[in-house]
Amino acid sequence: MTLEEWRSRARKFDYDGHTIACWLGGDAKARPLVLVHGFPTSSFDWAQVWQQLGQDRGLVAADMLGFGLSDKPRDGFDGHGYSIHRQADLHEALIEQLGIDEFDLLVHDYGVSVGQELLARQQDGSGAHGLGHVWFLNGGIFPDQHRPRPIQKLGTSRLGPLVGKLMTRASFGKSFSEVFGPNTQPSEEELDDYWTLIARKGGHRLTHKLLHYIADRREHEERWVGALRAAAGRVGFINGALDPVSGRHAYDKWRATVPQAKHHLIGTVGHYPQVEAPMEVIKVLRDWFR
Repeated sequence: MTLEEWRSRARKFDYDGHTIACWLGGDAKARPLVLVHGFPTSSFDWAQVWQQLGQDRGLVAADMLGFGLSDKPRDGFDGHGYSIHRQADLHEALIEQLGIDEFDLLVHDYGVSVGQELLARQQDGSGAHGLGHVWFLNGGIFPDQHRPRPIQKLGTSRLGPLVGKLMTRASFGKSFSEVFGPNTQPSEEELDDYWTLIARKGGHRLTHKLLHYIADRREHEERWVGALRAAAGRVGFINGALDPVSGRHAYDKWRATVPQAKHHLIGTVGHYPQVEAPMEVIKVLRDWFR
């Protein structure tokens, strides 16, 4: 699906006075699957698996605040910056507005923390009451296994505001391509699409603020990893082994931490399995759905 086709399918959802782009698709009679994207990209990450997953499930996706086609306020939520907890609130509000009682999650990168927070809310009774399974793709599920890229380290330092000011399409393309596998590199056209969505409304200038999720993960590690352990029978992890950020090392930690949980390693791809090996991801998910 092209970027223009994806744009044309976007709907609008108002959350806390902000316009959020969202997508609905798939089999409306089937169990809903809510897809949560990563940093620094958007729900367009799901475009290559959208139609196939929709043959089995009802689909819901949203560009989180600060990402993609959604609003990108300089000061985030209520002037208090960006946080994983508020992005989780956004998803709960969307799910409620759509009248969804029960659902599963497919989460990636930044979105894995949203998924873990929703699991934790379900377990302590504070929210996400209809959540069933959570399927994870590459991301910082375990803070001690997250290996940030140089641009992320710079973005979380006191020089963070410079990251967005200095970022260009060329510098983005170089650093972004490094998290893909050597044989599954994004094309220049694909990089253009990613950059178009990131830079929309000056979103690249928010990089240092969106990177607050790294601190969120450290602060809430016990709660979020504990949520995984408590839900071991309802979670699974598909991992691109060649990802320098959360590759094989994160997969090994998953198997040691939640040995009862599902897992699948794709040895030839990097950080974006749903983009680099979409058909394998679909096949594994369909097996797990059953």
